[in-house]
Amino acid sequence: MYDDQPAFGASRRSVAGTTVVELWGELDVLAAAGLSPFLDALARVADSDFIIDLRPVTFIDCSGLSLLCRFRMHALENGGRIRIVSADPSFTRLLRLTRLGRVFEIHPDLASALARHADDAGPGATNGAIA
Repeated sequence: MYDDQPAFGASRRSVAGTTVVELWGELDVLAAAGLSPFLDALARVADSDFIIDLRPVTFIDCSGLSLLCRFRMHALENGGRIRIVSADPSFTRLLRLTRLGRVFEIHPDLASALARHADDAGPGATNGAIA
């Protein structure tokens, strides 16, 4: 049977001056190709503060990680910063295995990521990074 529901998606909203981007579904090569234009355009907004909420993500592979790395790179180039929300131990393990644990600032929930913004001294902060 044909399933016309997309296997991935994204939405964005503003919370307390922070752009919260929720990604959902399977972040694989198909999702990376489909979501890149949306995320690239967002990351090019100067001095933006981003939270990427991955809690609804059901699967992520190297293409999904590459998508996140690319978004981070573009955001930093434009004076922005990025935090990730995920409490999934599989994702945390994947970051450790790929040595990306110190690259991303990870929070278990949106409230702690937003609270970190209020306490933060700048985009170079690494509190919340995993080893």
